[in-house]
Parts: sequence; structure tokens; C-alpha cells
Amino acid sequence: MTSTNDESTFEDPAEALRLIEHERHHTFREVTPDPRLMYWPWGLTWLISFGLSFLRFGPEGKTFVDMPTWLPLLALTVLLTAAGIFTGVVGARASRHISGPSSRQGATYGISWSAGFTSLAIIFGRVSEHVPDEMLGLLWGGGMVALVGVLYMAGSAIWDVRDMFVLGAWISVVNVIGVLWGPGWHALVLAVAGGGGLLVAGFVGWMRRR
Repeated sequence: MTSTNDESTFEDPAEALRLIEHERHHTFREVTPDPRLMYWPWGLTWLISFGLSFLRFGPEGKTFVDMPTWLPLLALTVLLTAAGIFTGVVGARASRHISGPSSRQGATYGISWSAGFTSLAIIFGRVSEHVPDEMLGLLWGGGMVALVGVLYMAGSAIWDVRDMFVLGAWISVVNVIGVLWGPGWHALVLAVAGGGGLLVAGFVGWMRRR
């Protein structure tokens, strides 16, 4: 008897599995941002801004490059804002097809970043005038980076992504080492190991995504 069913059928189960895997991979790429776009802006921000801080406010007050004292902090503020806007747009575009609990989780997580940075900025702004100038960079840099490390590890708990936990733990360890090392060295450690770690994380994530 000849079948009149118009629905497509697969005589080879392997062909069906390949099609399912192809569609699954396509959907994953559609709803998951490119890791390079999510990590590299932050990595470059740390590399440039903390690198400038080290060159201007080196260990024991040494100045390697004579530049205005306000330039490193201005660079950090501008680059953090640009990286935040850029990754926010990328994340929003990737999640535009997602609804339900996953969408709410992403929105809540993004708000947590904004709330955390805003709170620390207000607190540090209030106490900065009572902190010696040579310790200001350690206060702001160490505090903000500590928050980043914790938020990455929290993101790992939300989405069960081990790579995020590894990155958050790496950032936390690097930050503590830099703080213990002292002013000047802290900026160098964050620029090289912190910024470099974010760049590597973006590359590794991209390679796995391929």
C-alpha cells in the first residue's frame, strides 16, 4: 500500500539524529551570545584602565609615565560604561526570543550587577575623602573587582555553567593577591592576570561554541 501521508519521514535514524543535533546547535547559537562579545570588552577595559593606573601610580608612588592623575580613573569609568552598554545590548539581542523563568533570571542577574556597582560607588564615594591617596586605587579597584568575582560565581550557580565559576574564582584569587601585594602592584596584577583572564575566557568559550 502506498502511503499518502505528506509528513516527512526518515528511513535512516542517523539522518534524523543529525538533523536534530543541527537544529539544537542552531538554536543554541541563536539564544547564546558570542563569548568574545561578552568577555573581551571587559578584558580590554581592565587591561587598558588598570594598565594606565599602574603606569601613573606604580609601586611605592613611582610614576612610570607622566600623565594627569585623573586620566586612569576617567578611562576606567568611560570604558566600564561602554563595556556595560555593549554587553547589555548583545545579551538583550540574544535573549529576545527567550521568555519565562530563563528571561526573568537573566533580567534579575543584570539588575544585580547594576545595583552592586551603584551601591559600592556610593559607599566608596562617601569614604574616599578619609582614605589616603595612595590607597584610593586599592579601595576602588579591589572592591569593584571583588564584586565582579562574586557575581560571576553567582551566575554559575544560576545557569549551572562551570566556566563562569572558574572565571569568578580566578578573578577573586587574582584580586586578593593584588590587594595583599599593595598599591601599584594591584593594578598590574588586575591588568595582566585579570584582563588577560577575561580575554582567555572569551577565546575558550568561542572555541567551544564552534
